[in-house]
Amino acid sequence: MFDWIIIGGGIQGMTMATFLLKAGKTTVDHLAIVDMNDEPLARWKKCTEVISMPYLRSPSVHHLDVKPFSLQTYVKKNALDWNTAFYGRYKRPSLASFNEHCEHLIEDLSLKQAWIQGKVIAVSKTETGWTVHLSNGGELIGQKLVLAMGIGEQPYWPIWAEELKQNHESSVFHIFDGKLPAIEQLQGPITIIGGGISSVHLALKLSESHPNEVTLLKRHPFRVYDFDSDPAWLGPKNQLSFRKLKSFQKRREQIIQARHKGSIPPDLHMKLLNRVKQGTLCLLDGEVEQAEYRNGKINLHDKNGNLIEQTGTVLLATGFKPSLPGKEWLSPVIDTYQLCCSECGYPIVSRSLQWGPDLYVTGALAELEIGPIARNISGARYAAGRIVDSV
Repeated sequence: MFDWIIIGGGIQGMTMATFLLKAGKTTVDHLAIVDMNDEPLARWKKCTEVISMPYLRSPSVHHLDVKPFSLQTYVKKNALDWNTAFYGRYKRPSLASFNEHCEHLIEDLSLKQAWIQGKVIAVSKTETGWTVHLSNGGELIGQKLVLAMGIGEQPYWPIWAEELKQNHESSVFHIFDGKLPAIEQLQGPITIIGGGISSVHLALKLSESHPNEVTLLKRHPFRVYDFDSDPAWLGPKNQLSFRKLKSFQKRREQIIQARHKGSIPPDLHMKLLNRVKQGTLCLLDGEVEQAEYRNGKINLHDKNGNLIEQTGTVLLATGFKPSLPGKEWLSPVIDTYQLCCSECGYPIVSRSLQWGPDLYVTGALAELEIGPIARNISGARYAAGRIVDSV
């Protein structure tokens, strides 16, 4: 029997594992990390590679390790170039230095020994803990269970894009879909749908390799913020007032209001405007409601039927569905064990993020307790700290 089973091997799950091991709450031999991918952080690496994100949006104190300055210490110790490892006044880490630090932690803590590749299809309660059932017939038995699944497996497809895909599969892709082909295989010109940070990173990347062939089509003016929520959410001021809200519907409303959804940092905004000024990238405003494939081209129309753009390939940077992560197997668990949920379907948990007997949540599943930072790296650290301190 394992002491702890963590479902999800992304940022949330690996942070949880790191905090448990470094706090001495378990050993790697008594820890299981279950994930569909073949290695830790696979989804994170794939998504950031697709858009070629040079620097993270979060500051250098947000990472997988326990001590806030661990990443900075690692850079100094390994004689990495400080000027390229961090950017700006918030010392935002480069993706390369962040990933290298992650790999160092994974190796240092021997976390791959705890890795179990598999797809979870069910979870059941036992007298001594929890059993996790896998699609290959395997079972894992553990005393405590942490649900650390993200929404990254749920790319959001607008209705018009789904219809276009059904009629002409090779004309439209979601940038975070595992079936996205190599950029070189895409038919130009290319239109990116979205106005957030992922779409802008991708537009900058493609405008270098495909100058004058890339259009970024957005439905709202750019929302420019340093971070995707106010840094005050990391401190007691916002957290205390948030927890005072007894209505979970009001908590959800505050989360939606506090999140700078579809926003970009100022430096990325300036870089984009410079690229447009150079003439290698085109910006368009409009909201697509209809799309048709005709004579080798895709015609994108607004709600009035007006042509917005004619293109060769559509790339969706439309984010992810807000639905409950792992819903297909988690819903029966909620019903069977009468786990408390709010009207939005998300867990109602204790301050220690406990949802049921020996059952804890982190990431998106913890946001009604932690707030808008829950899905971020900072939220992963915050949640892991709360759980570890409570056991």
